[in-house]
Amino acid sequence: MTHFLSFQIHGGGIGGGVAASLSSFLEFLEGLSGKTPPEMFATIFPGIALMENIHPLFVHFPIAFFIGFFIVDVAGTAFKKSQWRYVASWFLYLGTVAAGFAVMAGLLAADTVEHGEDVHEIMEQHEHLGIAVLSLSLFLSAWRMKYWGLHTFSSNTVFLSSSALLCLLISLGADLGGLMVYQYGVSVKPQVVSEQISGANQPQSDSSNKHNEANSAAEHSKNISGQDGHAHSEHNHGGHSHERHNHSGHNHSH
Repeated sequence: MTHFLSFQIHGGGIGGGVAASLSSFLEFLEGLSGKTPPEMFATIFPGIALMENIHPLFVHFPIAFFIGFFIVDVAGTAFKKSQWRYVASWFLYLGTVAAGFAVMAGLLAADTVEHGEDVHEIMEQHEHLGIAVLSLSLFLSAWRMKYWGLHTFSSNTVFLSSSALLCLLISLGADLGGLMVYQYGVSVKPQVVSEQISGANQPQSDSSNKHNEANSAAEHSKNISGQDGHAHSEHNHGGHSHERHNHSGHNHSH
């Protein structure tokens, strides 16, 4: 399916590329026919299927909507475009709804995600910022609906200042969320981290093994050859022992 969706990116949009992509897509659909609904979902959305909670699915929407709302609203105010501000209002409303889902999913995730004491305080701050964002966005949405237009300069200034504060709060909350994931590995599966660490240490381990093998070989050679350049060999023939000694190029036989 991936090949079918991206064949044009790789220059396969003509001739055999289309046929190959269509064949790949049909094979994908045929493979889905024998799977159960959960298996079909895991095949189509493998990343979502491996997630421990759905909080990451919602956090991006309020960030995008609120920042878009602020930019369009400021531009509409500066250029005196009432239609732009109308569009900005819908960004605000949609962002508020998305923030509600994100906060609810985040509160549920906080009770189920494993984390240590070093992360707990960061998670608490992240929760407080999320609740503050939701509360402020509800207030701004209600204000926007009741006093649509904000014709007076003073009220419009306060509204835009509150909108800027909203964007600041959600940016701080997103920063703490990224800190928990990328610094402390919250909700990251341990085996993935272990494989990455193992892969990073592999060259050093191989070098160490080769070094140990070389030392073992040198030690074995030293034991065979003896010390101070003396080579000794013993042969038993019919109960008689014959020793041959090589001392600095002189041979002695007994």
